[in-house]
Amino acid sequence: MPLARLLGLLALAALTLAAPARAQGTDVAPILARFALDRFPDTQAAIEALAASGHPTAQPVLEALNEGRLFVRTGDRAIVWRDASGPLRLAVSGEAVADAPTRPVRVSNAIRRSLELALGNLSLLAPDPARRLEAARALFRTRQAASLPLLRTALERERDLRVKRAFLEAQAAIVVTATDAPELDRIAAATVLADRGDREAQGVLRAAAVGAPERLAAEIDTSVRAIETRLSLLAMAQNLVYGLSLGSVLLLAAVGLAITFGVMGVINMAHGEMVMIGAYTTFVVQEAIRLHAPHLFDASLLIALPLAFLVAGTVGMAIERSVIRLLYGRPLETLLATWGVSLILQQAVRTIFGPSNREVGNPSFMSGSLDVLGLTLTWNRLWIIGFALAVFLALLFTLRFTSFGLRMRAVVQNRRMAASMGIRTHWLDALTFGLGSGIAGVAGVALSQIDNVSPNLGQSYIIDSFMVVVFGGVGSLWGTLVAALTLGTANKLLEPYAGAVLGKILVLVFIILFIQKRPRGLFALKGRAVES
Repeated sequence: MPLARLLGLLALAALTLAAPARAQGTDVAPILARFALDRFPDTQAAIEALAASGHPTAQPVLEALNEGRLFVRTGDRAIVWRDASGPLRLAVSGEAVADAPTRPVRVSNAIRRSLELALGNLSLLAPDPARRLEAARALFRTRQAASLPLLRTALERERDLRVKRAFLEAQAAIVVTATDAPELDRIAAATVLADRGDREAQGVLRAAAVGAPERLAAEIDTSVRAIETRLSLLAMAQNLVYGLSLGSVLLLAAVGLAITFGVMGVINMAHGEMVMIGAYTTFVVQEAIRLHAPHLFDASLLIALPLAFLVAGTVGMAIERSVIRLLYGRPLETLLATWGVSLILQQAVRTIFGPSNREVGNPSFMSGSLDVLGLTLTWNRLWIIGFALAVFLALLFTLRFTSFGLRMRAVVQNRRMAASMGIRTHWLDALTFGLGSGIAGVAGVALSQIDNVSPNLGQSYIIDSFMVVVFGGVGSLWGTLVAALTLGTANKLLEPYAGAVLGKILVLVFIILFIQKRPRGLFALKGRAVES
C-alpha cells in the first residue's frame, strides 16, 4: 500500500475515533431558549444545534415543532410541547407540567426543510438498525456537512457492522467533497469510496475531483478507474445471468417443439399458441382464486401447472388428429396448415378474453430480488431457471426410463422398423404431439410471470424456438438445452455492444453459417432413418 494511502487511512481512523462531547452531557437549555425569541434565524439555528447535540430530548422536541405542538409558555418563556395524550411537557427534561397559557413557535418553509434534514439526521441514533441504515444512505446522497458531528457521534456508538459500514461511507462522501478538509483525510475518504465500488461512489468521487489538488486528483482517478473495472465485470456477470434466464425461457418454449419436430417431422407454427394457452390458463386460475379463495393465491401456479399441461396437450392432440395426420410427409403443407391454426387460436383468444394484455400476478415467493456481490437477481427469473431445468430433467427421465419414451425413441430412429415391431406409430404421434403441446403450456405458466399475457405471446418465441431446435439438432434434448442457453447468453452479451436488433441478426447469421458446416446441428441423432 502506498505511504500516502496508509497515512490517509490512519488519519480517517483518528477522525472517527476522536470522541466528541457526550450528547447526554450537552446543556440544551440555551439552545431551547432560542425558540422563545420568535425570530426565524434563531429558530433555524436552534434546530441545527439541537439536532447536532444528539440529546435525548432533541427528537421529541423537533417532532413537536414539525407537527405544530411546540409552544412558549408566556409566564416564564419556557419551551414546552404537548404530548399526543394531552399534557404539556418541559422540552428540557420531558417532565409533565400543568397547563398554562402558551403561544406556538412559528415556522416557515425554510424551517420546515431544516426540520426534515434534522429529523433525518436524528435517525442516525434511532434504536432500529433499519432506520439508522436508511438515514446513513440518505446522508450519503445528500452529503450535508452540517450532519458530520452527529454522524461521528453515531459512528462511535454503532455496533451493527452493516450500519457501521454505511456510516463510514456516508462520512467518506462528506469528507471527500469538503474542500476545507485536510488532504490526507480526503485521500482516505476516496479509498473508502473505492472499496464501496458502485456508481453512487463513482459519482461522488467525480464530483470531488473538480478543483482537487494534484495528489488527491490522482488518488481519485485511481479509485474511479478501479470502480469502472469492477462495474464492467459486474455488468458482464449480470448479462451472463440474464442470458441464462433468457436461455431458460427459450428452453421451455423450444423443448416441446424439439420433440414434435424430431419425432414427427412436423413444422408446427402453432406451437407458440400452445404457450399462449398455458399463459391464459394461468390467468383463468388466478382469477378464480381471487374471486373464491384469495388465501390460495400463492399456490396458484402449482394449481395452474397441471391444468395448463392438460389443456394445451388436449388442444395439441385435437390439432394432430384433425389436421396434421392428413399431412404427414408434406412439411411445407404442415407449415401452412399450422400457421392457419395459429391464426384461428389467436382470434379465438381475442374473442374470449379481448385483445388487451391480461394481468397475471407473482406469488410472494417469486416477488422481490436477491443481491449477491453487487448482482441484482430477481426471484422470478431464478425460479424460472430452476423450473426449466426441472422440466428438462423430467422429460429426459420420461424418454430414457419409461416404455413411452422407449417407443418414441424407436420411432425417431427408424419409423418403419418401429411399426414392424408392433408400435402403433399413429397413436404415438398423437401422444407425442400432446406431450410437446403440454410442455409448451407449462412454459406458458412460467412465461406469464415475466412477459405480457396477450394473444400475441406465442409469436414472440416461435422463431427463436425453431432456431434453438435447428441449432441444437432436431430431436435432441441435450442439443436443445445447450442451444437455448448458448443463444440466450449470446443475445444478452451482444446487446450492450450491438443493440437488441443487431444482436439478434448477428446470432441468426452465426446459426446460418453454422448449419452450412454442420447441417444436423450440434447433437445429431443416430439411426438408419435419420441418416438416410
